[in-house]
Amino acid sequence: PDSIRSTRSWPRCATFVDRESSIVTAALDPVTLAVLAGRLSQVADEMDATLFRSAFNPIIAEAHDASHGLYAATTGDTLVQGSSGLPVFVGSMAGAVKLVIDTVGGRGDHFVDGDVFVFNDPYGGGTHLNDMKLVRPYFRNGNLWCHLASVGHFTDVGGAVPGNYNPAATETHQEGVLIPPVRLRAAGELRTDIVDIICSISRTPVSAYGDLNGQLNALDLGATRLDALLDEYGDDVVAAALDELSDRAEALMRANISELPDGTYSADDWLDNDGSVDTPIRIALDLTIAGDHLTLDFTRTDSAVQGPVNISRSTAVAACYVGLKHIFRDVPANGGCLRPVTIDIPAGSLLAAEHPRPVAGYTETILRVMDCIFRAVAEADPTVSNGCSYGTINALSIAGRRIDDSRWVMFTFYGGGLGASPESDGLNHGNAPLSTATIPPIEILESQYPVRFTRWELRTDSGGAGRHRGGLGASYEIELLADRADAFGFGDRSHFAPQGVAGGGEAALNVIAYDSTTDGRQVEVTPPMASKFMDAKLVTGDRIRIDSPGGGGYGDPADRDPDAIARDVRLGYVSVEAAERDYPEQAAPA
Repeated sequence: PDSIRSTRSWPRCATFVDRESSIVTAALDPVTLAVLAGRLSQVADEMDATLFRSAFNPIIAEAHDASHGLYAATTGDTLVQGSSGLPVFVGSMAGAVKLVIDTVGGRGDHFVDGDVFVFNDPYGGGTHLNDMKLVRPYFRNGNLWCHLASVGHFTDVGGAVPGNYNPAATETHQEGVLIPPVRLRAAGELRTDIVDIICSISRTPVSAYGDLNGQLNALDLGATRLDALLDEYGDDVVAAALDELSDRAEALMRANISELPDGTYSADDWLDNDGSVDTPIRIALDLTIAGDHLTLDFTRTDSAVQGPVNISRSTAVAACYVGLKHIFRDVPANGGCLRPVTIDIPAGSLLAAEHPRPVAGYTETILRVMDCIFRAVAEADPTVSNGCSYGTINALSIAGRRIDDSRWVMFTFYGGGLGASPESDGLNHGNAPLSTATIPPIEILESQYPVRFTRWELRTDSGGAGRHRGGLGASYEIELLADRADAFGFGDRSHFAPQGVAGGGEAALNVIAYDSTTDGRQVEVTPPMASKFMDAKLVTGDRIRIDSPGGGGYGDPADRDPDAIARDVRLGYVSVEAAERDYPEQAAPA
């Protein structure tokens, strides 16, 4: 700020004069800066908690597939991100807020205190149609100070497939209904016609109504908490703290990059197919380190495809951010950390999809982007990176009708093994590294939908071998209790296994199958697109089976501690046969 207007804030600041510009600048003392950093994060965390506790659908309420944050008034850059929301929304929501800013400006319109905008446009706003985004311009003394934003995964937003993971989609209109940025509240007045539209496009309108109101309440609480913080410390002091936190994130990122050896390091990975054409799709990264600057060049990546594994540029940037945050864990979550990073994605790429390219399966592609980052950084310095994760969320929708003819749609995702690191084995049965979401509990799913989980266990031999073993995937089996239902699956990693780094081995492949009963005869079906399938007809007693991949290993398997191998065998993580195959130089496990 050019000046400090709030006298209440002066005791918390030291001042100095810039002799060249003669501008008085406020320098926050470290204690105040730390307190403000915590208080600002708490604003976002409380918004997260409000939505989690009030949402109707389990993907938000239990899995925490949502996020909240504070964003810059004119640029949309991330200022503060909640600690319990999905990290991948950090980068994508900055693009979403910028979309609202550009849309309002492009209309010759202007923000009004009390406005709230709603939309799910995945091209400017990132991710996919299920992620409903709300942006609230936040005003102080009649001036726009920042934006508060909320995003949450809605169970269903129309389209050809319940739950919207349509593996056969060739355009976004087959995935759901796209809503551009429109006012949900106008100067504080709720537009019930917009609420009616959002509820009407969903197969689960009550859930949509509850989730939407949960997001509004979260934004209201965020505004109240931010009012209190600014009243206590003064607008200019908090603004100075946000600037300082962003500058520190940049400085930390530059310092981390500087510790890596200069050079160009490359990694390629593959998606099984796009759901329509059974042809592998390449994601390729050339990572260049030059002093304190990092370039992520995806020029060699394949062009956009027919099926729904394309992603928008804002989504790709978000994936890069999350991948780098896994490497450089001490860097704060704000826009400053991306200042020393150049991301090159050519127009027309798989990673820069434009309307109407389908994007529902964005999760699979961003996981491949992150794995390429892990592997390229490991080429530069294996002591700071880790093996690849299981690399697929195995999105599953099962839909049918209840006795009263009402629709039910169960959408959920599944875990797998995470990559081993220089310090330890990978996490068994974790969630994908794109998020901090949790896998919905069996008890919640079985209480809300006519299904029974007959198996949910760790998958033996699924983690990659190494000095540190990759985490284990899981085996699931879901039985239908209703008379009939339709099932849809969207996964990957059935042809290209998660890779290890620094000599670590690859993990097991993904395996999906389901029962099909005709004339009383039950047959197990393997999807023709490996992990993607459409409109599987289930009847009572039919089951869907998923064996998710593990994580890639770290380091030479010959260096693994024999005691660790014996423990793995004793716990059932590794079979005797696999131990003898993967660790032949060590003593035979007891």
